[in-house]
Amino acid sequence: MIERSLFSPEHEAFRDSFRRFCLQEIAPHHAAWEEQGYVDREVWRKAGENGFLCMSLPEAYGGAGADRRYSVAQMEELSAGGYSGIGFGLHSEIVAPYLLHYGTEAQKQRYLPRLARGEMVGAIAMSEPAAGSDLQGIKTTALLQADGSYLLNGSKTFITNGWHADLVIVVAKTNPSAGAKGTSLFLVEQGMPGFEKGQRLKKLGLKAQDTSELFFNNVRVPADNLLGGEAQLNQGFIGLMEQLPWERLQIAIGAVAAAQAAIGWTLDYVQQRQVFGQSVAAFQNTRYTLAELQTEVQVARVFVDKCVELLEAGQLDTATASMAKYWCSDLQCKVMDECVQLHGGYGYMWEYPITRAYADARVQRIYGGTNEIMKEVIARSMGLSGR
Repeated sequence: MIERSLFSPEHEAFRDSFRRFCLQEIAPHHAAWEEQGYVDREVWRKAGENGFLCMSLPEAYGGAGADRRYSVAQMEELSAGGYSGIGFGLHSEIVAPYLLHYGTEAQKQRYLPRLARGEMVGAIAMSEPAAGSDLQGIKTTALLQADGSYLLNGSKTFITNGWHADLVIVVAKTNPSAGAKGTSLFLVEQGMPGFEKGQRLKKLGLKAQDTSELFFNNVRVPADNLLGGEAQLNQGFIGLMEQLPWERLQIAIGAVAAAQAAIGWTLDYVQQRQVFGQSVAAFQNTRYTLAELQTEVQVARVFVDKCVELLEAGQLDTATASMAKYWCSDLQCKVMDECVQLHGGYGYMWEYPITRAYADARVQRIYGGTNEIMKEVIARSMGLSGR
């Protein structure tokens, strides 16, 4: 196995600390959270108290000024443990960076420290019932009013952290006739009149993740809640495109960690399970299957680690991030399927981690942009177009 060079001893010490947090504060409760359909808010507060939220934010805004490899280590631990209900990654490495990169100083001061402390849970509302990967097709509008505020109307669906969210970055059309060039981002807070949360959505997997619908019915959003202020009016689509590579790489990071964990669980199982007087591991089919899967996961991990290095150097491009997202999520689903098969009937029982991981994996090929869209992005980067 190729030794990883991505992490320093300090990163690994952080990983050990966060793993202990997971064992104490997440593992004993996650099954119950899957039954109720959401994690308890207390885990957000405890994570904030322990410095496990928004680590890469500058200290001035409540973070630790850490590089994003600390967040990568955290994402890997959550995926490896099967703690799929925990939405820390989206909160810390998608929502908070939007505020950091595009927000006004007043917006940063108002929201970022509260996100870092776990006092607020953040979400971002892009997808709509009729617009998922095609962000240019969103119908939600935020129209300027005579008093300088914006009237927000529309609905969003499949929103991670949506039911818990205290702060939602909402993608809306401020100039509907201008297409993508008329898109802006708004900061909508829990309690704003007209902002309503729908039911928590029941999903194939990610059962402890509070995914929900969001509704905006004549929500009057103050001008101060336009992300970035007047300078960012109609610039939202540019921001979305700039941040999507990191979001897609996060999906790849989780995919590889989950796949490696699945191989570990399966190794333990096949060595203990007896069939026809010998362990399942003794059969050539088992050995060769696991050898092939481990090889592919090793290759994926090296590629993803390189992508993280490029990210830290400011050199990760959209096409490469799309390659990582599509390839690794496809591989994750393949690994889960093969490992379920090697578990036999027990691979279909919910109490086994491989079963839950199999269900959790399927959405990876869909969200963050479907893998078909990833291939389109890659093809266009090669100068290929269907037009």
